[in-house]
Amino acid sequence: MATRIKMKQKDTGLTKDGFIGYSWTTLFFGSFPALFRGDYITFIGVFVVLVILGFITLGIGTFIAMIAWSFMYNKYYTKKLIEKGYQFDDTPELNQAGKAALGIV
Repeated sequence: MATRIKMKQKDTGLTKDGFIGYSWTTLFFGSFPALFRGDYITFIGVFVVLVILGFITLGIGTFIAMIAWSFMYNKYYTKKLIEKGYQFDDTPELNQAGKAALGIV
């Protein structure tokens, strides 16, 4: 299960939620969690890949890809937030857990 971590953009003060752990929503809804989080480029890319895999493999490839992507998406999304200047802004324990999950010292 994913853990939600508050993140804050240091320059603008905007806040977003970062996530670490397994993404059940990505497993069940494919690329749509990216759309709901405002991660439009990822949504389009994953959606296209899943559709192509679905046509080529009659849906089996899409199922396998969704399982694999659900293990990776939360970490990918949170790393992208950090690249955009967001920093962990939650309790010290959650901040440390987030840094450990992402491999940040």
